[in-house]
Amino acid sequence: MVKKIKIGFVALFLVICLVPSLGLAVTGISSESSENRELTAWPSLKEEDGWNLEFLSDLGAWFEDHFALRENMVAVYGVITGKVFGTSSQENVIVGSNGWLYYMDSLPDYQGSDLMTERQLFDAAHTLAMIQAYAEENSVDFIFTIAPNKASLYGENMPYYYSSFREEENNLTHLLPWLESEGINYVDLYEVFESQDEVLYHIRDSHWNNKGAALAADTLLTALGWEHRSYENADYVVRTDFTGDLDAMIYPTALTPEDEIYYEPEPQFTYVNEVESNYDAKIYTQGDGTGSLVMYRDSFCNALLPFLAENFESAYFSRGVPYQLSTDLASCGATTLIVERAERFIPELSQNPPVMAGLLILDGSADGLDYTESIADFEQTETGAYTKFSGTLEEGSYAVDSQIYIRVNDYLIYEAFPVSVDDETEGFVLYVPTAILNEDANRIEMGIS
Repeated sequence: MVKKIKIGFVALFLVICLVPSLGLAVTGISSESSENRELTAWPSLKEEDGWNLEFLSDLGAWFEDHFALRENMVAVYGVITGKVFGTSSQENVIVGSNGWLYYMDSLPDYQGSDLMTERQLFDAAHTLAMIQAYAEENSVDFIFTIAPNKASLYGENMPYYYSSFREEENNLTHLLPWLESEGINYVDLYEVFESQDEVLYHIRDSHWNNKGAALAADTLLTALGWEHRSYENADYVVRTDFTGDLDAMIYPTALTPEDEIYYEPEPQFTYVNEVESNYDAKIYTQGDGTGSLVMYRDSFCNALLPFLAENFESAYFSRGVPYQLSTDLASCGATTLIVERAERFIPELSQNPPVMAGLLILDGSADGLDYTESIADFEQTETGAYTKFSGTLEEGSYAVDSQIYIRVNDYLIYEAFPVSVDDETEGFVLYVPTAILNEDANRIEMGIS
């Protein structure tokens, strides 16, 4: 009898272990997931350079993403760890108190850790100054804004073991003086949201709700001096039908809908191209306003987009990095340019300069520099209508606010974008119209102010 019981337990154990594999035959293989991420693709046995020696490992990773009932198991585990023990089952999600969820990538900003160097702060601010100068040269209005991290505004529900290490200063507070010194047309959304009495972000999502998006749009359009419809006193209804991105990560099949605000009437605009969601990389719209908007954005613009789109005759919203600035402004006939970045993406402003025709220096201010052809890791590549010049700076050759100039064939001087390669290496990037260069050799020299 005992032997039969043992055999029964072993058989049951084997059946349970086989359920994920056998379930694939019943449920089929799907590439869709409610976990708010891309699933691992089926691995190739043979690659361009030969046999895939990591095939079995890749196959294991594929199985981990596709076995039957996976999302149910992830959700059950998430509920147990999050709602019972108050910890997160996902490394990208922080489980706070009172049902609040936060994005782990925002933790350094919340705690004031991983701070940018002063040179990197200059790189970010001066790159924005160069974008602003280019826009103004082309009669395009420009503003820059930062969408605050949820934890920065509403950190009272962050876990105590993170809150105890919080510092008052972070990359945002350190960047603000540089934005001022560079004369950036900056719209401070952190100050606007902090002054509100009500919570305007979702509890289980990393972004603002529709009321917060409407407030952000009103603030941006007012800063531009743009006549627009204000939603401050507009009618709206509340529906409990919104599911958050963080909720989908940690509880993929046990989502908790929360309240969302819907204005009546809703923003009036139309999509020009085929759009699956407002998270698409490229979105073109038409509205009842005037002028043409080009906006470089991230996921905070998903809710923001309708409130801006209705106020312009045409608008183009892009998530592409680097920004194709010269091409986009020209092709869209832009009258307005907005650059929006989430607070957690501030460091990227020093790393990814836009594809933009270099600013030609005509006032003689860069004539007296000591120019040299000795440029570390110098590269020259053609990209579309431009030739990209890039390289690194020798340690000790520049100050915190040094500007970088490139002299082409002894007479054309351009200012290059300052770029942070990493915490210890600085460089530059410059785009020059290929048409003005010699077909064979060109003399390229660098000067540092």
